[in-house]
Parts: sequence; structure tokens; C-alpha cells
Amino acid sequence: MAKVLGTPAEVYRFGAMFSIFAITYTFVVVISSEVYLPVFYRLGITSTYEYLELRFNKFVRLIGTIMFIIQTILYTGIVIYAPALALNQVTGFHLWGAVVATGVVCTFYCTLGGLKAVVWTDVFQVGIMVAGFSSVIIRAVVVQGGIEPILNDSYYGDRLNFWDFNPSPLQRHSFWTIIIGGTFTWTGIYGVNQSQVQRYIACKSRFHAKMSLYVNLVGLWAILSCAVLSGLAMYSVYKDCDPWTAKFVSAPDQLMPYLALDILRDYPGLPGLFVACAYSGTLSTVSSSINALAAVTVEDLVKPYFKSLSETKLSWISKGTSFLYGAVCIGMAGLASLMGGLLQAALSIFGMIGGPLLGLFSLGIFFPFVNSLGALVGLLVGFTISLWVGIGAQLYPPLPISSLPKYLSVEGCNFTTIDSNWTLTTALPSVTETILEAQVGERPELADNWYSLSYLYFSTIGTIITIIIGIIASLLSGGLKQNINRDFLLTCQDFDYLKVLLPSSWGKYKEKEKVEGLNWKIRDSDPYPDKGTDNPAFNHMELYSTEHNEKANGINP
Repeated sequence: MAKVLGTPAEVYRFGAMFSIFAITYTFVVVISSEVYLPVFYRLGITSTYEYLELRFNKFVRLIGTIMFIIQTILYTGIVIYAPALALNQVTGFHLWGAVVATGVVCTFYCTLGGLKAVVWTDVFQVGIMVAGFSSVIIRAVVVQGGIEPILNDSYYGDRLNFWDFNPSPLQRHSFWTIIIGGTFTWTGIYGVNQSQVQRYIACKSRFHAKMSLYVNLVGLWAILSCAVLSGLAMYSVYKDCDPWTAKFVSAPDQLMPYLALDILRDYPGLPGLFVACAYSGTLSTVSSSINALAAVTVEDLVKPYFKSLSETKLSWISKGTSFLYGAVCIGMAGLASLMGGLLQAALSIFGMIGGPLLGLFSLGIFFPFVNSLGALVGLLVGFTISLWVGIGAQLYPPLPISSLPKYLSVEGCNFTTIDSNWTLTTALPSVTETILEAQVGERPELADNWYSLSYLYFSTIGTIITIIIGIIASLLSGGLKQNINRDFLLTCQDFDYLKVLLPSSWGKYKEKEKVEGLNWKIRDSDPYPDKGTDNPAFNHMELYSTEHNEKANGINP
């Protein structure tokens, strides 16, 4: 969603620096696959928040679950609202009718199809996204007379600003904010977020799970490249007449649909293909979010307290929660209409809530001496600080000197010949813009320092503070005296490449483990002994190989 509508508008307004996220995605996938995946996969858990109870206690698990539910509902509301803007712009379809229709469709097939529906629809939706982007890019290249004029216009319009090494954390986007802040933000999404983790935990082997992440990285690069090229093409087409400044559209996130209808209007079906492209990103995100919400509700809030329920009843409860969350997320789309830029709003939510959660999981995986009290205190302090700066940034948005918007011209606009077919949307003005107008002259001192911090650093602050406070609180409360099952920690055994690069050292490591009497089941014949598990909160269940009398899907053969 954000990549289809938000990223091109971002590039159009601020330049192509957003493409540095290609490096960030690489770091994120490597960290997620090599650090967090091995621990979750080894435990064979359904909900990532099960880990919090195994490592700490039930209360920490409950707090983590509630924070995830709030985060996902807020984010999913933004995701549902975004393509409704596109449909409204291209077809004139009523904005809130489109919001409800989007939510109903997602809820319907998520409720009936479960995780299997999510995975298979995602496969087709990625293809549609690439096709929709390609149609816009190819047509823009033809209209502008080739790729060279587009790059030339972008260069002289200061849109090819890839490298800005300004170390100031107050600058909205720079090389450092995108690499450091972006890595923390997206690791919170790919490393510990249930919406993503549930997909690779369901793979048949740990090798397949890791490969799924690396294949996904290629897809991220492809979509990012298409989005950046679309943004540059948009600037080349509208360099002399900005539709947003000229009030032809009411929100920056409508610029991409406006461009699609403008240059593809003589080609029946292609504007609709772009709308399908925008909806593909939405359906993919919303479906996985609703499934994740149902999963954590059943696994973390129902099963632990109603242990007598059968699998059939749990399946029906899962269907009911999927339907309920779909309805709630549709309602949250109304709030999304007040949050300004969709891309920044989405990443800000993940930063404010996802950062402390990433810190919580990191405390459990990396630090064996951290106890439940330290984890809880660290989480609450980290969440409080990140929420403070996040809400402050909404109330007192950073001044343009921090965001560095590029110049947009309307000198070439002919306001007397605007086609009556253009549909001006009924979108509400953003709360950010409204408050900014009212607060320009009465900004507190914190507004231009603390609240003006780049939104990408929200997650970084939340993670680091959670870890530091958690470590201190644990040390003060006797954390060094506890004994932790090493299955809950990241160990040398989880780094598979060490077996190849350092075979002799690996052999000594195994012998040392045996001497110490640790309960590791290391088999040279099977470098990936862990078994995946489908999510029992959904309809679709498969039992994999049960050789060696191992457990599959939590059922003893």
C-alpha cells in the first residue's frame, strides 16, 4: 500500500533518497533470518508472543500481545484508507464506500481462507503490483520521449539526491536516518511482528524459511525500484504544474492515481490495472494483519485461559475474531484520514509501538540475565518515551527546514481548461496540516528539538531505551542468579554457516556441549532439524513428516 501510493509521492516531493532503503532492506532481512528466525523456528511456536511467556512470564506476554493488537489495528486502518483514495480519484467512487468495500473484501477471504488464502493471494498480488507500476512507467517514458528526459528533469529538479550524509537526527531523511532508523523500524516488522513471522514459521524447514526471506528481499528491491522510477516520472510530467499545489488533488497520496489516469486514460483497462495494483498492496497487508490479529487473540488471549476448547471451537473463534477485527479496522480508516502522509504515518506507528517490542524480544534473545521484571520495566519505559516523541511530532510537526521539501511549480498550469472528468476527493484535511497552521507562532522549545526528531528514529529510541532500562532493572533485581533454558537464546548453533566455514571448531563446540550435558540435538545428517508449523488458529492445517517420533503442529504422532 505505502509502496504503491506513498513512495512515488515521497520521491516526487522530497527526491529519490528513499531508494537508500534498498540497503536497509538488505540489513533487515539478514538480521531477521539469522538472529530472530532461528529462535522462533526452533521453539515451533504459533504466536511470537508465546516466546515472551516462555522466556519471561504470562504478564509480559499479555502486555506484548495488547501492544501488537493496538499497533496492527491502527496500521491496518491506514492501509484500508489508502487505496480508497486511489479508487475515488480514478473512478469517482465514493471515498467511504470504497473504504467499506475494501475492508469487507479483505475480511471475507481472510475469514474463510485463513493463512493459505493469505499466502496464495500474496503471490498473485505481487505480480499485479509490478504490472501496474510497469504500465505507468512505460507510458510515462513514451510520453516524455524516453528515460533520458525523465532523468534529466529529475537531475535539474534536484530529485536525484541519493546521498546526504548530514548526521543530524532532526533531518527527516538522510543516509543515516534511513540506514539506522530504517533498519530498526523494519526489523521490528520483519523480525518480531506476527504478521511476518507467521509466514516463515509455517515453512517446512528452517532453510525454506530463510530462503523465503531472501526471495522476499528481491521482491522488495523490485517494488522499491518501480516506486522510485514512478516518482521520478511523475516529477518529469508535472515539473511545471504540480497537481497538489494547484488543488487538482487534495492529498499527496492521490498524485500517483492522478498520474495513472492522466497518461493512461486513452488505454481502456490500464487505469483499472493501476487501481488493482494499489489494491493488491492493500489486500496483501490487510489480510496478513487480520490473520495475525486472529492468531494472537486465539493463542495468547483464548487458549491460555480456556484450555478445554476443542480445535473445532478454536477454529470458529478464529473466524469470528477475523470478522470482528475486519470491522474494527474499517472503523480505524476514519482515523487514518486525519494522519497526513500515509507512508510516514504507517512507519511512525510501527516505530512508536514496534520499537519497544523489538527491544523486548531482543532482551530475551540476547541477554540471558534479563528477568521478567527488567523486561517489563524496560518495555513500559521505552514505550512511554517513544509515544511521547511520536505524539509530540503529531501535535508540533517539524518545520520544513527538517523535512527539506523540494520546489514544486504551478507556472505551467492552465486553470481555465481543467477537464471536468477530474474528480476532486472528499478527503479530510490532515490533522498535521491543521495543527501546523494554528501552532506556527506558539511552538514550545521541545518542538524544534525533541519533537522534530526524524520519524524513522522513533523505533530506534524505543528499542535502545527498552534494552538499556531492561538490562539495568534486571541487574538490580538479581537477574544474574536465574538459570535460563538456552533454547530461548541465540547461540552459536543457530549460525548454520559456521558449520561450513569452521568445521573443526564446530566439532569442538559440539563436544563441549556434550561434556556440559546440555540438551542439544545436533545431527550432522540434518543441518536444519527444526520443523515448521502451520498456524492452528487458522483453518488450513497440514502435518509434515513425523520421522524420529518428532512433533508436528504440536501433535504427538
